[in-house]
Formats: sequence, C-alpha cells, structure tokens
Amino acid sequence: MTGSEDSPSFRLAYVPGVTPSKWVRIWNERLPDVPLTLLAVSVAEVFDVLRGGDADAGFVRLPVDRTDLSAIPLYTETTVVVVPKDHVVAAVDEVTAEDLADDIVLHPLDDTLDWEQLPGRPAIERPATTEDAIELVAAGVGLLIVPQSLARLHHRKDLTYRPVTDAPESRVALSWPEDRTTELVEDFIGIVRGRTVNSSRGRSASQPEPKSKGSDKADKSAARRKPAAGKATGKPTGRNPRTGSGAPKGAKRGKPRRRS
Repeated sequence: MTGSEDSPSFRLAYVPGVTPSKWVRIWNERLPDVPLTLLAVSVAEVFDVLRGGDADAGFVRLPVDRTDLSAIPLYTETTVVVVPKDHVVAAVDEVTAEDLADDIVLHPLDDTLDWEQLPGRPAIERPATTEDAIELVAAGVGLLIVPQSLARLHHRKDLTYRPVTDAPESRVALSWPEDRTTELVEDFIGIVRGRTVNSSRGRSASQPEPKSKGSDKADKSAARRKPAAGKATGKPTGRNPRTGSGAPKGAKRGKPRRRS
C-alpha cells in the first residue's frame, strides 16, 4: 500500500490525451475511504515517475520497458492529421500518408507514434511539444499527425482533423512497477479490466458465508421429501380415476362378508 497502514491512498499518473474520469468514478464508489490523487505527467516523464515511486500506477502510451514495469494494453487510438480549416484536406473524409507528401509535417520531440518513415516534408526544426506544434499548424507552418485524443485535447476553432488510414496507431496501457504490485494496484487493475464488485479477485465485496456440508445435505433431503405444490408425487393414491372410488382398477364389487 501507499502511505501509512492507517490512511492508505492511491496516486494515479496519466499522460496527455488520456481521460481517467470513468475509472476514477468507479474507484470512488468502491473504495470511498481510499483517496485517489491524479497526476498529469508528460509522455517523457511518466516512466520516471512510476519508477521513482511518485505514482502507484499510470496510464501510458506503449511501448513499455517490461524489464521492471508491468503493463496491460487497454485500447488503440485512431491517428489523425491536424490541419487548418481552409486546407484542402479538410474537404475529404480521410487521407493517406502519401496524400501529405507535398506538405510540411511537423514532428514534435514528444511524438508517440512509431514511424518507419516520416510522411511529408520535414520542418527546419522540431517543435518541443505537441502543444507547440499545434500553434505552428494554426500559424500555417505545417501539419501535425497525432493520436485523435491529442487533437481533441488541443482543439482550436480554426483547426480540424481527418483520419490517416495508413499511419501507425497509438496504444494506451495501464502500467506500474512490477515489484510494487500492491493490493490497491490489484484493485485498480480489476476496475480497468471491468471486474464487478463481486468478482473473486475483488477485496471490497463481502462474500456470503458458505453453507456447511451437513446443512446442504439436509436441504437437499428435505427437497426430495416435500413435493412441489400442484405436482404429482408419482405414488399411487388408491383411487380409480374412472369411478372415483378408492378401489383399485379391476377389483370386484359386492356385499361385505359377515364375520363368523
């Protein structure tokens, strides 16, 4: 656990573009006595934050160095190109990297896409951050290819974006130091994996007391002895279904014999 045993807490880092609010809400519902602190961290710093113990877990972008960090891939994002609204790309639904061959495509230092070959023409200098690159796109200097969540994060009224069908995609994962897989980390893993509060891996839900073997056998025995209401038991009743009498079918009727 983090903090003291009397007052545990959980610190969650996340990189730009990731929105952890859904998982935080579930955490607060299931573990209201354990405060969760959010830490907004850059892509370049997030792994140092995890290794240094400043966060218990974090939402990161793959790849992750599995030497000392564990990771659970969560989802893959669409890759888009950010352009001015009056750019020719804004008139189509999607583009390929080849469609951008004549444009200057900015490549910021915090780019998270794994390019084999950069599209377009390179700029004279690389912007320091994606945010800086967005400003250059607005100024008409070039275009920018990013995960869709980053395009939404840095939305401007004078810019728009379109999917790039053959660009590499960015994958988001939950990561944490392998040697610090605490009970609280396990709880958060269960939340992002969609486990219910009654999951066998959960610690928060109280489980019902198991019945003893003797009690279970007694219940089954009672169920066998007591037929359900309105159902036949399968035992003969002694009544003739045609006559309604209690005599069995085929029995002779007559006067009772006197006793001697």
